[in-house]
Amino acid sequence: MIQRQLNRMRQLANHGPGRSQDVTDMLTEDLLQADQQVEPVKKVAHLVGKRLASCMQGPLGSDMEKRLKKLALMSLSLAMADCIKEIDFESSLRRTLEMGCFVETTLAQDLAEFEICMERDVLQPLNKLSEEELPAILKRRKQLQKLITDWNNTKSRLSQAQKNISGGQGVGSTTTPAKLESLKEEEEELRRRLEQSKDDYLSDLYHFSTKEEEYENYFIRLLELQAEYHKKSLAHLTDTLKEVRDTLKESVRSPVEKTPAEVYGVPLETHLSKFDCEIAVPISACVKMLLTEGMHEEGLFRLAAGASMLKKLKASLGAGTSDLAEFTSEPHAVAGALKSYLRELPEPLMTSELFDDWLKAASIKEPEKRAESYKEVCKQLPAENYNNLRYLIKFLAKLSEHQEVNKMTPSNIAIVLGPNLLWAKCNGEPSMLNMASASPIMVVSVVEGLINCAADVFPEDIDFGVPVPPTPVSTEQPPQKLDEPSQVQNVCKPEETSPLASPVSTSSERECENITASLEAVTIKPTPLKPPPPFEEGNSTNPDSEISPNTARKVKRPAPLRPNMPPPIQPRVSSNTDNLEESRSPKPTPRRTMGGSLKAPSIPPPHPPPPTKVANPKTEAVNTDSPGKALPPTPLPRNRIQSSDN
Repeated sequence: MIQRQLNRMRQLANHGPGRSQDVTDMLTEDLLQADQQVEPVKKVAHLVGKRLASCMQGPLGSDMEKRLKKLALMSLSLAMADCIKEIDFESSLRRTLEMGCFVETTLAQDLAEFEICMERDVLQPLNKLSEEELPAILKRRKQLQKLITDWNNTKSRLSQAQKNISGGQGVGSTTTPAKLESLKEEEEELRRRLEQSKDDYLSDLYHFSTKEEEYENYFIRLLELQAEYHKKSLAHLTDTLKEVRDTLKESVRSPVEKTPAEVYGVPLETHLSKFDCEIAVPISACVKMLLTEGMHEEGLFRLAAGASMLKKLKASLGAGTSDLAEFTSEPHAVAGALKSYLRELPEPLMTSELFDDWLKAASIKEPEKRAESYKEVCKQLPAENYNNLRYLIKFLAKLSEHQEVNKMTPSNIAIVLGPNLLWAKCNGEPSMLNMASASPIMVVSVVEGLINCAADVFPEDIDFGVPVPPTPVSTEQPPQKLDEPSQVQNVCKPEETSPLASPVSTSSERECENITASLEAVTIKPTPLKPPPPFEEGNSTNPDSEISPNTARKVKRPAPLRPNMPPPIQPRVSSNTDNLEESRSPKPTPRRTMGGSLKAPSIPPPHPPPPTKVANPKTEAVNTDSPGKALPPTPLPRNRIQSSDN
């Protein structure tokens, strides 16, 4: 009631003096609301119809056959039908594709029916509403508004003419009774047309307001068609899936197909139960192959293999294959696949719960106590983890026995494999984060110690199922203790070398040479000396050097490079008398050099044996080999010999 009074007051205000009439001035309250909804409804019908047409996959206005050819589902069904021709008749994949082809054809037919119904019941009415019915109503409103404007102008002119005639003929006035009569007739004609247009527009508004429920039904019908289409499609898919599953259950399949392979990234116990084995398939298969083909491979577990080869090997193991015969020439790829399996386990093989116990065991310094501590931690492992860890550690111990060839010491093995065998859980706490950052270093010590004491921690033998390469025997012999000069001369006889001989020698040869040179300095047989030749200009021989017929020119040897070692003892020959005879034995072979630099002996030379009988401790000693002949004075240290030569 209040709303009606407000509308009436608004109409009276609009009809005031100086105010021209509008369409809304002629409408009641109900028709005024309908007039305001015509434009929004037209916009909704236009936009929804446009978007709905773009969602349709088939061409608009086409029949079922033409529409099916344009549907993507029908193209998919035809592609499946073409592929079926190349697949074996007995293959389960062929039967699955046949059912898939059938259901895709059915879905395409359902979609075509849905689009035809949607176009007939929803899209065409919306297009008619937005392009014909509502535009006609808006056009009548526009015409009515124009007639109202013309009628108002004619009334203004007629009123002005009547004022001019009633007030008398003014100067320059052209208003005549005939003109006044013409204006009245024009005003009457416009009023008649206005009333007719008003009646037509009001009739359209009444018709529009009564069809609001019909417009709502267009959108309800759209939802019903979609629900019906999806329900029908779901029924077809459900029936086909059930039939496919029943067909696959009845078909005869191989053991590998019956049990899906669960290898990488699954818990150890799940993998072992699926394959009904004690040792994981990747561990046993890789270890067997490496035992036969990879023990002498340098850098095993450290050098990476090709990405494509590793991917192929992992796929083969992931399919449940335990025969790696085709990968015998790729030991690094096999080692990489084993590392990847250990790294992808959800729980480490040595378990995160025992992380602190492993670190505590590795920190023990006494070897026996450390081995016992390792045993105690191993007893806490689950049976599956213990068996696989024992199998793997025994193999790694075998691998380290060949470290002279493969360069994989227990430390090197622990560096590359340790982080894949044990890691700590990190829950986001600061202390746990710090431990996680330092854990790789600590884990290396744990695994290295476990490999070193593998024989004590796991004393039982492991049957790898393949021949195990024998442990290499070290060719190094322990150094012999030589006491007597005769024993030294029999065991370590220096060989005569020429200037063209190779400068490389072993440490044992250098030790024998040093020992022989030292003993020769003590047991000297005197031989007569000849006077040196006079020094002439141009002669490269040092006049201080002494030449004998049986020896070459004496060259001063440089001192060893190790200052903490005593220098070798050199004999000093007295030149005070011409009758003194000096004993000359074959010159010992000088120490060989490697790379142009002199190498010091690995062990110091032994002290010379003390003389058995001394005649005069100040001047001379008795020669036990030749009684009656005096030995030369006691040899001085090398630095004194060099100073006297200078």
